[in-house]
Amino acid sequence: MGSPLSAADDSLLRHRSFVAFWLARTCSSFGFQMFSVAVSWQIYALTHSALALGMIGLMQFLPSVLLALPAGHLADQHDRRRIVLIGQIIEWIALLGLVALTLLHWAGRVEIWGLVFLISVAKALEWPAITSMLPALVPPPILARAMAASSVGGQAAVIIGPTLGGLLYVAGPEVVYGVSALFYLFSIVLVSRLRYVRPPQTRMPMNLTNMFAGVRFIRERKDVLGVISLDLFAVLLGGATALLPIFAQDILHTGPWGLGMLRGAPSVGALVVGIWLSRHKLEKNVGMIMFGSVAGFGLATLVFALSTQLWLSLVALAALGGFDMVSMVIRGALVQLDTPDEMRGRVNAVNAIFINTSNQLGEFESGLLAAWLGAMPAVALGGIGTLVVVAIWMTLFPHLRKRQKLENETVV
Repeated sequence: MGSPLSAADDSLLRHRSFVAFWLARTCSSFGFQMFSVAVSWQIYALTHSALALGMIGLMQFLPSVLLALPAGHLADQHDRRRIVLIGQIIEWIALLGLVALTLLHWAGRVEIWGLVFLISVAKALEWPAITSMLPALVPPPILARAMAASSVGGQAAVIIGPTLGGLLYVAGPEVVYGVSALFYLFSIVLVSRLRYVRPPQTRMPMNLTNMFAGVRFIRERKDVLGVISLDLFAVLLGGATALLPIFAQDILHTGPWGLGMLRGAPSVGALVVGIWLSRHKLEKNVGMIMFGSVAGFGLATLVFALSTQLWLSLVALAALGGFDMVSMVIRGALVQLDTPDEMRGRVNAVNAIFINTSNQLGEFESGLLAAWLGAMPAVALGGIGTLVVVAIWMTLFPHLRKRQKLENETVV
């Protein structure tokens, strides 16, 4: 056991590299959320095509899956800070390209899709590196609080960014892209000044054996396998948000303003809980707290499915977001702390594939079930399925269920 942290070490604000990291990630998140709103509006204004909108999702999904393993290998072999910088500079240049094309009236669907794809490639390369940096910026006992604080910045961007982007869009999409580029420029400056020290790594070739090392590591570490697979199935089954327009119109009988509130409710719940978690340490029974929070996510999904009142649906979605934040922070900290630094890039890359795939497949599964059974039964089955998964995983991974602390424990 290490010695207790001093009061200075215990404060996240005393770790200047973490503060710079947090500000950089928050700025880039705001920029990306604003860009996402503007590019969707611009494409639809140009084409009036649902397929054209769907292509934006495809341009973002393909790089995130296809480039994840190579990006994870790069993050373990090279300077992670430099990889993040290169990725963000590419995204910044692409945003300036959108500004120029829009001002010159050269922005067609193909040009916009191309720049969206370029941004997605850069984000795919950047993701394993930036997620692997955090454990080196704070002591292990406060990593969970640091992850919660980082998530708070992301949730604030999800809540405020689209609204800000929508308001600025009145002045034109080029204005939104310009402000987004400014946010990315702030992030680039902060990352460039960030102190991140890592010993030189032994160079390994980028072959299938090395790229899939993260998969083998996860398979061999029971707690890491349990955490990542629990996240995969919980997200896969709990895709209620994909069906919110149906619930808003046909079940809750509300309009666009009500749909906006429903979409924002999970982020509000996550934000509130994230602020609390960033100020308080999880010191015992973390395994049961994680399983309990995923079960709470399933119960909240079930309540939402059965609700016919807007206020109750909003409460259920806020609770869903709050429970998800608790489990996400614990899962993320466990994976980071149980993974050696030289493997973090590849393990985070595999985790990213699971998350991206389960989000996309979860929305597809919800839509398919809703088409067969109706929206309410589909979401209710998802909530019940999440509870069943929790029960099964608690049986399959007893060490994870009994785990007391976030810091590494011997796996039996």
